[in-house]
Amino acid sequence: MQEDIDDHAALELADRLAGDVAEHGARVVLLDVSAAQVVDSFISRVIVDVARVCRLLGAQVAVVGMRPAVAITLVELGLTLEGVQTALTIDDAMDALEDGAGGAGWHA
Repeated sequence: MQEDIDDHAALELADRLAGDVAEHGARVVLLDVSAAQVVDSFISRVIVDVARVCRLLGAQVAVVGMRPAVAITLVELGLTLEGVQTALTIDDAMDALEDGAGGAGWHA
């Protein structure tokens, strides 16, 4: 996810990602939000909705690189990433995937 993503681009990304997951039968989706310094309520909801859609399509989802300000925004908005793993870095996520779903690289 880009640093300066606007609402329209976020929706396009969500649609494209859902289509790609369905078309290719993706089993894992890493949603890298590390470029986002701060997100507004709309983008926060898009992140949560993308994760939910991918899970409904059968993919394990990990949100990677979430900055404290983004996490705070999600909490303040009452948005949860239920059933979605998180990792501090892509390397942590890849290590956790290699270790299996219970890998130490995941954060709850």
